[in-house]
Amino acid sequence: MKPHRSAIASHRGGAFLWPENGLTAFRATAQLALEQAECDVHASADGAAMVIHDATLDRTTDGAGPVAAQTAAALGRLRLRGGGGDTVLRLAEMLDIFRASAVAPRIEIKEGVDGRPYPGLVGRVVGELDRAGLRRRSWIIGFDAPTMAEAQAAGGLAGVAWLLERGTWRSLGLRGTIAVAQAHGFPEIGVHESLLDAEGLAMLHGAGVGVSVWGANHEASIRRMLGLGVDLLATDDPPLAIALRG
Repeated sequence: MKPHRSAIASHRGGAFLWPENGLTAFRATAQLALEQAECDVHASADGAAMVIHDATLDRTTDGAGPVAAQTAAALGRLRLRGGGGDTVLRLAEMLDIFRASAVAPRIEIKEGVDGRPYPGLVGRVVGELDRAGLRRRSWIIGFDAPTMAEAQAAGGLAGVAWLLERGTWRSLGLRGTIAVAQAHGFPEIGVHESLLDAEGLAMLHGAGVGVSVWGANHEASIRRMLGLGVDLLATDDPPLAIALRG
């Protein structure tokens, strides 16, 4: 049986090609023939949903220290590394790009430097989606199962995906992963592409659980995931994935 057509998401907006989670990346993604634009969200000191991958500023910006120690206004003045003059975006600014695009937002809700969820961040993200008129088209994803359960309970989204670190995937096993996903009603789980094989995908699909992957960033891994028929692959090189999907 031929695998179904996998959806493609630009991971952090396409981190191989543009400064990750930046305006340039999302504007470019909005013009591509793919389905979703993945971004990461942390909370500022004054509670705004800010688009940045790490809990700290040091790697991707010209700032330093925790994201949560700075106000949204202060974060908005920080420049992203990698040129172009892009600054740290509010989620509202990122969503504004996709109002008129066929590409749907895929928002990963992150945890703080202490590894704990930000209180109220799910509600703020959903509120921003509502203000942009994008709730029904958007996915919320993340590693913290209770946070994803909160997003699932909010309702009205295109979907929620629970992401698993390598250690979680290995300790739970396939049956444990399926049990958690079914207990919370998660329609999809996400893992690194290197952890997934045909047998695992078939077992998850057989249990009614969708599967997304990240880390498929080069031709061999992209071809393997497309060949398996994953539901979605998030890639740092979206044009390559689009070309290989054909």
